[in-house]
Amino acid sequence: MVLKQTLLASAATVALGFAGAASAAEQQFITIGTGGVTGVYYPTGGAICRLVNKDRKEHGIRCSVESTGGSVYNTRTIREGELEFGVVQSDVQKAGLDGTGAFEADGPFEGLRALFSVHPEPMHLMARKDANIASVEDLKGKKVNIANPGSGTRVLADTLMQYSGLSADDFALAAELKSSEQAAALCDGKIDATIWASGLPNGSSQEATSSCDVNIVPLSGENIDTLLAENTPYAAATIPGGMYPGNPDDIPSWGPKATFVTSADVSDEVVYAVVSAVFENFDDFKKLHPAFARLTEEEMVSDALSAEIHPGAMKYYKERGWK
Repeated sequence: MVLKQTLLASAATVALGFAGAASAAEQQFITIGTGGVTGVYYPTGGAICRLVNKDRKEHGIRCSVESTGGSVYNTRTIREGELEFGVVQSDVQKAGLDGTGAFEADGPFEGLRALFSVHPEPMHLMARKDANIASVEDLKGKKVNIANPGSGTRVLADTLMQYSGLSADDFALAAELKSSEQAAALCDGKIDATIWASGLPNGSSQEATSSCDVNIVPLSGENIDTLLAENTPYAAATIPGGMYPGNPDDIPSWGPKATFVTSADVSDEVVYAVVSAVFENFDDFKKLHPAFARLTEEEMVSDALSAEIHPGAMKYYKERGWK
């Protein structure tokens, strides 16, 4: 009898072991490509993963966030199948889809799929006060960070320079620093100004304006009006006065929107689970970063999406009556 019970217990243990192994095998792991840790992309990915992981026992999906070089890197890496999801600027989404700009050598990414847009990303032209930079034109002869290749900010910096009649050759130094490096370089005097796009508020701008005397330079005028007229993924924006130390007045700017994208190769079931995790917990999502506070569901599922919406996301949107 004892032997029989022992055998039964052993069989049960083995069965549980197999069940555990099966459960582990059924788990799916997804990764969201974001940006530098001092921007808003990284906490955006973190917010999405937090909501996905909350219900991982139900859907078997475990979500992780990767800090990356930014929008261009994320788009390419999704195309290569090494990331499932990514946060990218709206203009980079369009360029990736069409195979233009930074993706000219890559060709069109026909498998790129949109999920939703997130926050606006105003350009921040941050300059040390002692550098006497009051406009884009004043950057001539200065040490300027134009952002790292592979970032969406670099695309925007190139666009700003193009419409302002400037090139990297006009600067005493054209640095290619990551967003996490720019505040220290600015306050240490290694650069005079840095071009940066991010949601509001963001850690890098907060760090720079809190650590030394930094002006955020207005971006407006005829050249910006022309830029916006000829580049529909961008829109005028305002950095509110008082958001950052030493900058009490509203600052005119412009920029894209952050968008959340994936590949047609990612299953409908996984995409449905990710999208529903965000919108079924929308009030919680909006509280996870100040940049999300004014988001609306209707705008998120329609604004700044150049690529076709993934069928898994569309299924959820139709269930909610949004499409």
